[in-house]
Amino acid sequence: MGRDRLKSRLGFILISAGCAIGIGNVWKFPYMAGLGGGGCFVLFYLIFLAILGLPILTMEFSIGRASQKSPVKAYEELEKPGQKWHIHGKLTLVGNYLLMMFYTCVAGWMLYYFYLTATGKMENLNPEEVALRFSQMLEKPVTMAFWMVLVVTIGIFVCARGLQKGLEKVTKFMMLALLAIMVILAVNSFFMPGAREGLSFYLVPDFGRMKETGIIATLVGAMNQAFFTLSIGIGSMAIFGSYIEKEYSLMGESLRVVLLDTFVAITAGLIIFPACFTYQVDQTSGPSLIFITLPNIFANMKLGRLWGSLFFLFMSFAALSTVLAVFENIICCGMELTGFSRRKMSWINFVLITLLSMPCVLGFQVLKWKGLEFFGGTILDLEDFLVSNLFLPLGSLTYLLFCVSRYGWGFENFKNEANTGKGLKVHDWMRGYLKYVLPFIVLFIFAFGIYDRF
Repeated sequence: MGRDRLKSRLGFILISAGCAIGIGNVWKFPYMAGLGGGGCFVLFYLIFLAILGLPILTMEFSIGRASQKSPVKAYEELEKPGQKWHIHGKLTLVGNYLLMMFYTCVAGWMLYYFYLTATGKMENLNPEEVALRFSQMLEKPVTMAFWMVLVVTIGIFVCARGLQKGLEKVTKFMMLALLAIMVILAVNSFFMPGAREGLSFYLVPDFGRMKETGIIATLVGAMNQAFFTLSIGIGSMAIFGSYIEKEYSLMGESLRVVLLDTFVAITAGLIIFPACFTYQVDQTSGPSLIFITLPNIFANMKLGRLWGSLFFLFMSFAALSTVLAVFENIICCGMELTGFSRRKMSWINFVLITLLSMPCVLGFQVLKWKGLEFFGGTILDLEDFLVSNLFLPLGSLTYLLFCVSRYGWGFENFKNEANTGKGLKVHDWMRGYLKYVLPFIVLFIFAFGIYDRF
């Protein structure tokens, strides 16, 4: 039996971009840009995406396509006898489970807020009531568990239907709808009274504001955001490399994924900043931007219920596209490890992921523990720390070293795989940078993330 294939190139690009496009693009990118001097941050972000994100994404796709296996078995196909790279293959699966242990919960919040907004339950509330709504949700484990289980059910149902009929079909629809909704929301924002101020704050480089934040802090912030936005390092991209033909070169395909991801991140700012300036609210308020600041704006806006519902529908699609991609990875790894059918593996993971997601749901009330204050205070913060600060950077470093080192797969093998097909190529002049400079940049991101936390 041959390997499953994606039906179309568009499917591959939209699924890969869907995996990369998540909640971080929408709240984290705009508020980081706001803090980092607007246009300055955006400029450095784009530079770091090109020199950091693009090559490692190309490597992950290459390992997937060359091995024709899921991340958990890919190294075994490509490493030389006696080597131990495949240990990282098993760790990628752990990383994917860890990510889903909190992501399903946050995706549930998006669906819940879509429901609240669409049914008019957020209308005519004052700012205190809007803030209260969020803290009330965190205090209700049953409500949060219901929406989390709904997210897991949707994800497993789609993946159980198969690669083409389930994942590809649904993700294509969701991603095209997401892009359409974003454009509509952005156009609406352009006509707000505060649009000019908001857009100049966001897009015009302000080195004075960048100095206030700190030039180094802005650079490191842009580097971190460029690195984490693509979800590289836990094999969640490698799996889709294994599903595509050799018709197109992988650097060209990676570039398309990066551009889509960036389009969504930048458009999110076009939606959020004009609204923040129109209604005089703090645009650097971080995570609370989504659940407190924006619902306040929608509550006071003409047709606020419609725009709010569209916004949370788009947020739900952004979250679910990541959930679907990572579930596919988990199920495929499980099928290769156990030999079980897709359907059986889907059912096992329905139970497993639901149980694994419960600590995050209960971490705001029942399992609240003082000892977690170091990580941010909740189980969600701890799980996020492990994925973002350990699994993604160290996993990316492992993929990188495997592709450039003669003790791994080697640069020539990587280059030949990446360059098969038409499109953008990896060139020999890049070897020095990929081998001697990029590993130190990734190590710096890892070390700075740990230092920053401690």
